Amino acid sequence: MVFSSAIFFCYFSSAIFLLQKGIIFPGEISIAYSEVIGLLDINNLYASIGGKQVLKDVNLHIGQGETHALFGPNGTGKTTLLNVIAGIPRYVVDSGSITFKGKDITRMSMDERARLGIGMAFQRPPAIRGLRLKDLIKIINPQADAPSILKRMDFEGFGDRDVNRGFSGGEVKRSEMVQLLAQQPDFVMLDEPDSGVDLENIKLIGEAINTLTQKDIRPSARTKSGIIITHFGHILEYMKTDRAHVMLDGSIVCSGNPKEILEQIKKSGYEGCVACLCPA
Repeated sequence: MVFSSAIFFCYFSSAIFLLQKGIIFPGEISIAYSEVIGLLDINNLYASIGGKQVLKDVNLHIGQGETHALFGPNGTGKTTLLNVIAGIPRYVVDSGSITFKGKDITRMSMDERARLGIGMAFQRPPAIRGLRLKDLIKIINPQADAPSILKRMDFEGFGDRDVNRGFSGGEVKRSEMVQLLAQQPDFVMLDEPDSGVDLENIKLIGEAINTLTQKDIRPSARTKSGIIITHFGHILEYMKTDRAHVMLDGSIVCSGNPKEILEQIKKSGYEGCVACLCPA
């Protein structure tokens, strides 16, 4: 499932409006929250799109400093789960709850969730004509060091180009990482960041994700968390994950060690992995 350009631009424009009007200040995008161990809690979540129920009794707990991986076949609800967490309007929560930083965000708007520190790299974001990437970085965070961020992602030559316009698939993925490095969210969601990316740039993206999720500091000091959807698991060779989940038919049916789950998926497929590692 893929975001439409209109939905993405609605999400993007709302965040920019808040930044421009001073409703969100750069320091507010990443709100410290050290009072609780759990950062994101999803309980008995059912959700639909277009009248069709996609998520069915999803339960997920992600603690501070944790990065989780989400596996599953196409059409099983992985992207829908991220969209629901982000608060994309056309995704309807039928029942259940989503708690972030101790607050019930189930009915919160996208803007409110962004202010709490939720960020997302979209699977296929649109090109934005007339907006240069380096200008977008400053809109996201006026204090961001745009040249440094672009250099880190080996993207200096793209700062003066319109966002994602004429970019290859891999370049779009790096553009998304540039934007997240500017935002520095407390909880980052990444939808197949390794899709269409060559091996050289997968390493760059993996290292950027490690920075976003604070894997470069000791575990007890980490406050930022994330969840990543990946089909082939290539990105996991370059980034650190703490836990993995398998989703089938709209439900998380197996959880455990990321390497063990990935190896079992490669060996016997998704259903075989569940039967072996998480038998009913």
